[in-house]
Amino acid sequence: MLAAAGMAQETTSTFKPSGRPIATVFTDFRVQSTDGKTNTAFEISRAYLGYAYNFSPYFSAKAVMDVTDKNNGYQGSAYTAYIKNAYGEYSRNGLTIDFGLIGTNTFNLQEALWGKRYLLKSFQDLNGYASSADLGLGIKYQIVPELSIDAQVVNGEGYKSLQSDSAVKVSAGLTYQPIKKLYLRVYGDYQKKLEAQTTFNAMIAYKDDKFTVGGEYNLQTGHNKVKDHNFNGLSFWGTYNPCKTFAVFGRYDNLTSKKLNGASNGWNATDGNLYTAGLEILPAKGVAISPNVQISDPSKSGSKTSTSYLVSFKYSL
Repeated sequence: MLAAAGMAQETTSTFKPSGRPIATVFTDFRVQSTDGKTNTAFEISRAYLGYAYNFSPYFSAKAVMDVTDKNNGYQGSAYTAYIKNAYGEYSRNGLTIDFGLIGTNTFNLQEALWGKRYLLKSFQDLNGYASSADLGLGIKYQIVPELSIDAQVVNGEGYKSLQSDSAVKVSAGLTYQPIKKLYLRVYGDYQKKLEAQTTFNAMIAYKDDKFTVGGEYNLQTGHNKVKDHNFNGLSFWGTYNPCKTFAVFGRYDNLTSKKLNGASNGWNATDGNLYTAGLEILPAKGVAISPNVQISDPSKSGSKTSTSYLVSFKYSL
């Protein structure tokens, strides 16, 4: 499964403890045009630095630092470092248990299937539905090769804000592959402080050596635990790989903020459409280069369409 990789089932007689460094860097050159005004920037938008270690065939640990440019290359770089992951994992006989600062189960499969995090986050991550990592406990069980379930109890604030309070986020997901290479997933979570926040996601995707196509629907009520701040979102993406070193891709996102009765309350400035298309070149293992264009077409009255032309790069060990 793409959703999560378990440890290899090695026998204790042949196992040797081992580790590996983790280093991934996202960088790009961007030309952004909005209402006749153009901004140009080189940026190193993010770097992941860390280490993973296998203590035994069933126990491992991982620690990763996330170094992020808060200004996205404009008005001077301002890098901030966070601990993104710091957790231990037990994995055996289809059961995986993570504890600590773990990757969340909200959109990790969508991010893996989209496969181009270095140039654009997956839909829920991009629009603040949830964080990609959080402090808590996660369990996944592979019931049969075609079906897995997962559940987490986490802090709910994300890895950039780990304050303690009485509220936690409870989530559960189910991933089903009725046939090889076809993925169906449903997910939901719940968190309440003064107001409740709930999230629902349904996704279908197909991925083989040459084609990836997928789509998802996302609903979140009480966004950031604020009454009547409700999100509806759609995302569709596709990639064609004619060979191992070259791909063509496209993606369409739509985000709306509505009350449950359908009336817009105008609270979200980023409602609208996002169009993304480009090429991906893989000249060597661990290197990805993507000339791409991203068009943001906001629906809020008075907002201007913004077009960004980028050459995005990813380097990883």
